[in-house]
Amino acid sequence: MSAVMQEDWIACHRITVDEYYRMAEVGLLAPEARVELIDGVIIDMPPLGSRHAGTESQLGELLSEAVGTRATLRTQLPIRLSRSSEPQPDLALCKRRRDFYKTAHPTAKDTLLVIEVSETTLRYDREIKVPLYARHGIPEVWIVDLVGEQIHFFRSPEAGKYSDV
Repeated sequence: MSAVMQEDWIACHRITVDEYYRMAEVGLLAPEARVELIDGVIIDMPPLGSRHAGTESQLGELLSEAVGTRATLRTQLPIRLSRSSEPQPDLALCKRRRDFYKTAHPTAKDTLLVIEVSETTLRYDREIKVPLYARHGIPEVWIVDLVGEQIHFFRSPEAGKYSDV
């Protein structure tokens, strides 16, 4: 069972990414809704405070300058990991594509680095999102812990876990 819902006594109807998009198309999910699909469960994302948003902007600018045109920087945009998971990390570096992913969201194989900025979501990011990224082989994940004022690095996914933490 996924880490999102670990209680085996809870009956949970999980949906696919396609069903998630259909829900948005028919208005069940508002266009401005801050949600992501993790292991078939729609997860509400908290509003972005100024510290979080500013850190994300600063990191985005630094990464963009560092990688130039060698990779594509995506900010709060989906990565399709499976039929039932499409997280929206704060920042992601993806392999460069001519179409800039206009025809399909990047997959795990396209993703080089994921960065989650955590001000109120550290536990969720560490216990749910990092294992999700590891299971799908994302090579590197950073969690920028704004409260603890540190960066947690996760590298080298093996057997669904990061071996270099």
